[in-house]
Amino acid sequence: MKLNCDMGESYGAWNMGADAQVMPYIDQANIACGFHAGDPDVMSVTIALAKQYQVQIGAHPAYHDMQGFGRRSIAHSPAQITRLICYQVGALDALCALHGTQLAYVKPHGALYNDMMVDIGLFSAIIDALASFKQPLALMILARPDLQAYQKIAASAGVTLLYEAFADRAYDDQGYLLSRKEPGALLSDPALIKKQVQLLIDEQRVISVSGESIKLPVDTICVHGDNPVAIHLISELRQLIINR
Repeated sequence: MKLNCDMGESYGAWNMGADAQVMPYIDQANIACGFHAGDPDVMSVTIALAKQYQVQIGAHPAYHDMQGFGRRSIAHSPAQITRLICYQVGALDALCALHGTQLAYVKPHGALYNDMMVDIGLFSAIIDALASFKQPLALMILARPDLQAYQKIAASAGVTLLYEAFADRAYDDQGYLLSRKEPGALLSDPALIKKQVQLLIDEQRVISVSGESIKLPVDTICVHGDNPVAIHLISELRQLIINR
């Protein structure tokens, strides 16, 4: 089991997250690519920090929505989605090369991530983008009970899927993340966060907001960089994984 975090989400003089504090405790850094957050300087600094701590680097592309922090859906054709991903991932890949390191995977951000999990055509367009790179990049997606159609598309393109669960987000009864518009969508109780992570580590399942037990195939657990409570717990969450 790995621990991942969305990072590099500062922009210019505006600072967000606690990247330097978090990086020593994670395995995978999802680095913003400039469309919802980040800029070339922030991307470069974050890559260097990940390299320092031997953290795997992932691209975190989004809809072009800086003002909405990538949390608003924007209509695109499948071809436009493919180009959107190639453009952002290509930029981060080039900066990785500048630092003598490699990009390992892609995790879409915000609304793009959520849309990918309900629109298999959009998912296919993202797979097309990743398969076009010289070495196909892995794609991080939401761990859910029924992903056979997604697995078939990815396998046919030679793209590896990484299944992700969340330390600090509530789930609905279908195994989707509870909308941020709903109360309680972002967990803020340290005890609840630790309980959810422990259950994911021990049994690969979560309990939905209505009490349903949902089995998930989990490779990696995400802690959000914009959740101060979860970030404060990062060393404890790392210890839970080490002690599994």
